[in-house]
Amino acid sequence: MDLGFAGSKAVVTGGSKGMGLAVAETLAAEGACVAVMARNQPALDAAVESLKAAGAPDALGISVDMSDAKSIAAGFAVVAERWGELNSLVHTIGPGDGYFEEMTDSDWDAAFTLGTMSGVRSIRAALPLLRAAEWGRIVTFSAHSIQRQNPRIVAYTASKAALASVTKNLSKSLAKDGILVNCVCPGTIVTASFTEVLKDVLAADGLDAENPYDVMRWIDSNFHQPCDLGRAGLPEEVASLTAYLASRRNGYVTGATVNVDGGSDFV
Repeated sequence: MDLGFAGSKAVVTGGSKGMGLAVAETLAAEGACVAVMARNQPALDAAVESLKAAGAPDALGISVDMSDAKSIAAGFAVVAERWGELNSLVHTIGPGDGYFEEMTDSDWDAAFTLGTMSGVRSIRAALPLLRAAEWGRIVTFSAHSIQRQNPRIVAYTASKAALASVTKNLSKSLAKDGILVNCVCPGTIVTASFTEVLKDVLAADGLDAENPYDVMRWIDSNFHQPCDLGRAGLPEEVASLTAYLASRRNGYVTGATVNVDGGSDFV
């Protein structure tokens, strides 16, 4: 299926690793010119090389601190100078986590700065570029925990719920401009950072943090939140759906909050 990305321009925030990089690589392989934004320059440089190999010779790596409004504006100014327009914005940034009793006011502020305001600021900076293009799409990343609560990630979940609400609202206000706006809610996804953080924890239970089935066994045992497919997901599985929502091919899906979680019943 041709998604209509040939010659288009895309920005992926948090695109230097994990799900963000998987999305960026998918868009590049589909023919888009892709800019990735993140803080770590070596990771950005590696991502750019990966995107070029995937099919995006005009790939950009822009160092942006997503907790800083001026840095976000400066990053999109680089995109404006380079391309003058933008077809797709995919925002994948998320904050840290913690239990309620552990969270200070500063922790809550930081969670909403990254989990909500980074999306608000990125969309605000991107809108003139999206309006300048022949077609425009916005996809934000929330989390399935907004529907399936986990006490360990209370501030993360609250900030992501707020972002999902903003996304839904924008789908209405931007419909008149022909800009489609959707939200993706990943479940448990086995990324390199997930594996690195939890490899010793899972190993203590005789499980492999790189094995999607072992990961879901650990999730079920510790949080009682299994999924119907019995395994965790992979970044490329999130990327494939995101690419469609961010594409020209998507002509009628807007205002949707889509779970990519292996099947869960939410009540």
